[in-house]
Amino acid sequence: MSLRLATFNIENLMTRFDFTGFRNQLKQDRVLRLFDIRSEAEYQRLEEARTIAHTDDTRQQTALAIADTDADIICLQEADNMSALEAFEYGYLFRMVGNGYRQKYLIEGNDTRGIDVAVLMREQTRDGQPIVCVDVRSHASLTYRDLDLFTNDMPEGTNPDDRIFKRDCLELDLRIAGRPLTLYVVHFKSMGPGRNGLDGRQSTMPLRVAEASAVRRIIEGRFGAGRTANKSFAICGDMNDYQNKLVIEGDRKNGYSFTPASEERSCLDVFTRDGFATNVVERRPVDDQWTLYHSRGPQERHLCQLDYILLSPRLAQRNAERIPEIIRGGQPYRTIFPPGQEVERYPRIGWDRPKASDHCPVVMTLDV
Repeated sequence: MSLRLATFNIENLMTRFDFTGFRNQLKQDRVLRLFDIRSEAEYQRLEEARTIAHTDDTRQQTALAIADTDADIICLQEADNMSALEAFEYGYLFRMVGNGYRQKYLIEGNDTRGIDVAVLMREQTRDGQPIVCVDVRSHASLTYRDLDLFTNDMPEGTNPDDRIFKRDCLELDLRIAGRPLTLYVVHFKSMGPGRNGLDGRQSTMPLRVAEASAVRRIIEGRFGAGRTANKSFAICGDMNDYQNKLVIEGDRKNGYSFTPASEERSCLDVFTRDGFATNVVERRPVDDQWTLYHSRGPQERHLCQLDYILLSPRLAQRNAERIPEIIRGGQPYRTIFPPGQEVERYPRIGWDRPKASDHCPVVMTLDV
């Protein structure tokens, strides 16, 4: 009996229009800058038309990426609300796959933009085994003080009574054909711009380390510290951090080189340093673990893993021979693929948009 488990940051599945670009050009879409827009009403009308046209292509490609996972359970990041999730699942994913995800779970979290983590589940696995959700818990209200995780290297303005999770840690107790499986779905603090002489990754590192430490505390509090190795749990989501990356140099004319580089510190260390959980994507070749292409111009380009399925020691050992898949058909053409990894893109994929997402889904078949 097997289960297909996936995680995917679907990138801004929103139900709202953002009109702030009329007064703040940093938030204005580049195509609208090509036109002479004379009033706010005209700007709003054009922004609505642009968003709707762009979104339809994007969500078709998002659905194709999810369809390619063939997952029984999908952990999602960046869903606006349950209405957005239901509209996408019925209008795009169900029409594409023909077999819906009738079980949907989303609890409003802490993100200031309103993007949340969510879970879509079938009623049965592909083998016909029932998938039952016994309980769902949000941990969005936890503060640094609650878990004694406030540190002096936090970014300026962070307070002990601030909430730890920038979105949430959504905990689901499941039964797969009667067997227990606990999921923890997360979306950690983004890297953002640099500050105080540190780059965006380093300046926000303490926040992600605290989030990872909080997830671990929650799991240890649930099962008992030192007793988690024999439990069946998975931590899934976009952790906005990496332990390794592929640095890209070169250009289209002369070719590219890809150089692996390891990081001295990562929030992932909280999970992996002592075998608490296993990053199963590391079972893939070192140059084939990436789920996101990052570029700030020719001087700063790399491929890295931001999207994770972390398994408890029990699940990792039980599935020791299984290797996760990374679905890259929804990547835009600007993404630079290492040799031999090129894939056929979905219809209407553009140079940098439309695309399924800036992230790639990760999926793995598990014996639970």
